Amino acid sequence: MLGKTVLVTGGNSGMGLATSIEMARRGAAVIMACRSRQRGEEALAEVKRQSGSDHIRLMLCDLASFKSISAFTEEFKAGYPVLDVLINNAGVVTVKRQLTADGYEMDFGVNHLGHFLLTNLLLEPLAAAEQGRIVVVASGAYKIGKLHLDDHTLSRGYNPAKAYARSKLANILFTRELASRLQGTRVTVNAVHPGAVGTSIGVNRETGFGRSVLKLLSHFFLTPEQGADTAIWLATAPELGEVSGEYYYRRKVQELSPRARDAAAAAQLWQWSLDQTGHV
Repeated sequence: MLGKTVLVTGGNSGMGLATSIEMARRGAAVIMACRSRQRGEEALAEVKRQSGSDHIRLMLCDLASFKSISAFTEEFKAGYPVLDVLINNAGVVTVKRQLTADGYEMDFGVNHLGHFLLTNLLLEPLAAAEQGRIVVVASGAYKIGKLHLDDHTLSRGYNPAKAYARSKLANILFTRELASRLQGTRVTVNAVHPGAVGTSIGVNRETGFGRSVLKLLSHFFLTPEQGADTAIWLATAPELGEVSGEYYYRRKVQELSPRARDAAAAAQLWQWSLDQTGHV
């Protein structure tokens, strides 16, 4: 990865941190896109310490705000005309229904819409790479997801599983639609299910709610390093240079449920997302 530029969203904890460390170890220039400056700077020091590399930079980006994403991508493109790898890793699970700065249900707003806008705004530097790669961290939870575009804020019958599963179904439909739109270019996009990984996702940072449950279940979970393995492989393996639009688990292509293979739903979600983000 020497001489290559890699951008990781949510690079300050869990799989994002593990991915940033490994990419830096392999010689890439790593940009960690994080929402919190304090947590980002702590993570930056940790990545430098564990990787032994100085080619790592923290940039602030709040995926719950279209304004923040637009400002971030402008700053990024001013400094980096070429982006070799974009890893859409950041993800949230909200126990109680919350809305983003732009009025979208939080899981869907961050996990899908924020990354949708970010990716579209970065297609130019990705296309400038020798072979640009986009890796979307999804989840097997997509199997119980439905889009609910008629009630996109989930004002009726909210629950955390419904919200998270919907956002992960959207991740896969986005991956498949983007892959079809990128045919004939040197940019690929693939999705990955990392497995059940012991990260702080779902833990309330203010109250600590969920931490004791996480600790209790921790011996059943993969480590963040194990969870990040397939995403790193998708981002780096030479043999995957022309593979696009697939969904992987443990380095193997997985068969998708009919809902995740629905090309009409993917096209509808794409158009809806364009309308919402104002990106044409």
